[in-house]
Amino acid sequence: MGKDLDKENEKTSQGDVDAFLKKVSLTPKQNAGSSSGRLIFAMDATASRQPTWDNACHIQREMFDETSSIGSLSLQIAFFRGFGEFKATPWTTNSNALTGPMSRVNCLGGHTQIEKILKHTLQQAENKSVNALVYVGDCVEENADTLCHLAGQMGVQGIPAFVFQEGYDPTAENCFRQIAKLSGGAFFRFDANSASTLKTLLKAVAIYAVGGQKALEKYGKKMGGETLRLSRQIR
Repeated sequence: MGKDLDKENEKTSQGDVDAFLKKVSLTPKQNAGSSSGRLIFAMDATASRQPTWDNACHIQREMFDETSSIGSLSLQIAFFRGFGEFKATPWTTNSNALTGPMSRVNCLGGHTQIEKILKHTLQQAENKSVNALVYVGDCVEENADTLCHLAGQMGVQGIPAFVFQEGYDPTAENCFRQIAKLSGGAFFRFDANSASTLKTLLKAVAIYAVGGQKALEKYGKKMGGETLRLSRQIR
């Protein structure tokens, strides 16, 4: 009985991965003819997020490495923590410019400020198009209608939000799914046991932001194994 349940959970999780990547592949890329992309990587940096924040310091570097052979990835890190603190790094195509500053950030207790993330993304797009927003968090402590309204504005402007939720907060999941849907993005839930899957999907979003569907398929062939199988699922 226990083994059957484990297999069912594994199957469901794999289905979620396939569905996420399929959604990424179907998302229209702004400036599809260019081998460049602008991606905002936003995170909840309140106290519960420290382990994920530490992993993100490594993942953002790997995102640059994976996209370097395809084109140029311009990345901006945005985060909130503590009492009303919100910060965003300058846009950069140099991974070293982000690794140091990120490693010196410690997560602090406080309420979520997702509204600031969404407003910031819309403001950044006023100067130059933003291909995607990636958001990683675990809960929502704000007005869902306000967040969904902003997500709808992102959808109108063609800025998909790819939302990654850590844990199993059903209220947050409902809001995160709506944000992803209204913006034209996708939702994925992960836990401590799916860190490698999170890394794979974050790279996939970055690669797609730079080179579109063809680049994502090429990435699957390069990685082989499970990643190759996943990339074939989205053709």
